[in-house]
Amino acid sequence: MNLSFFDQFTSPCLLGIPLILLSMLFPALLFPSPGNRWITNRLSTLQSWYIDLITKQLMIPLNKNGHKWALILSSLMTLLLSINLLGLLPYTFTPTTQLSMNMSLAFPLWLATLLTGLRNQPSASLGHLLPEGTPTPLIPALILIETTSLLIRPLALGVRLTANLTAGHLLIQLISTATTALLSIMPTISILTSIILLLLTILEVAVAMIQAYVFVLLLSLYLQENI
Repeated sequence: MNLSFFDQFTSPCLLGIPLILLSMLFPALLFPSPGNRWITNRLSTLQSWYIDLITKQLMIPLNKNGHKWALILSSLMTLLLSINLLGLLPYTFTPTTQLSMNMSLAFPLWLATLLTGLRNQPSASLGHLLPEGTPTPLIPALILIETTSLLIRPLALGVRLTANLTAGHLLIQLISTATTALLSIMPTISILTSIILLLLTILEVAVAMIQAYVFVLLLSLYLQENI
C-alpha cells in the first residue's frame, strides 16, 4: 500500500519510452501562438499582463546588465508555473516532483550566474567568500564555510521545489484515500475529510505558484550578486 502512494511520481512510459519530455512540452501548447496583431483575444491579453507582471517583479532588483536575463527568467517562471498547476489535475504526472529535472534546471542557471560574476567582476565575486574585517585565525574556516554554502545553492533550489511538491501530492493522495475508505463506514467523517481535502487542494495551488516564483526569484538574487 505504501509503495502505491509513490507510483504517481514514476515517469510514465509508452513502449518503454519515458514520456517526461512530452509532459514538459505540453504546457507550451496551452499558450496562444503569436499572430499578426499584438492582442487577438482575452487569453493573449491575460498572457501579456502575466508576463509583464512577472518580468517587472524579477527585474526590479537587477541593474541594466541583468535585464538581459529577462527572457530566460520569465520563460522559466512560466514553465514551472504551468507544470506545477497542471500536475494538480487528477491522473496527471508532475515532472517537477523529479529531483533530476529540478537539478537540471537549477545547476546550469546557477553556474551561468557564477561564471558571469567571475568574468565581469572576479574580485568582487571572490570577495563574497571572505567578509571584510574577518580575524586572521578564522579566515580558512570562513572561506571553507562560504564556499560550501555557495556550492550547495543549486542543490537547495532543486530539493526545495521537489520536497514541497512531493509532500503536497502525498498529502492529497492520503486524504483522498481516507475519504473514499470512510465513505461507506463513517459518512460524517468522510464529509469532514473531504472538506479538509478541498482546503488542502487550494493550499497546494498556492504552494505550486509560490514555489515556482521562489525558484526563479532566488536565481535572480544569485544573478544580482554577480553583476
